[in-house]
Amino acid sequence: MSPLTITVQDAATGPVLEITGDLDHHTAPELRKAVDGLTIAAGQLLVLDMAALDFCDSSGISALLSARSRAIDHGGDVALAAVPANTARILGLVGLDQVFASHPDAATATARGSVAG
Repeated sequence: MSPLTITVQDAATGPVLEITGDLDHHTAPELRKAVDGLTIAAGQLLVLDMAALDFCDSSGISALLSARSRAIDHGGDVALAAVPANTARILGLVGLDQVFASHPDAATATARGSVAG
């Protein structure tokens, strides 16, 4: 079990959260709290960088959906970056690959053309 670490960075497109470790029943509230503490302006993109994510269960998926809802409620959008293969598979099985924009890395997600309109 890897502890969860969330690092917040600012990009021209909006906030970027680097999620490291396990996103599960015990740690999903930490992601919700981190997202709740963000200022997401209309037109901004919240990027969830999952390059160092080790594990994600259904509670983690629920926290990702909660982050998406918060971004949309503030007039923004959300994108996932560097989604691990096992998590991408789960997102695909439940149809969430059609809900979340996904990028190979955070730099691609925060490129000028990725900003929500």
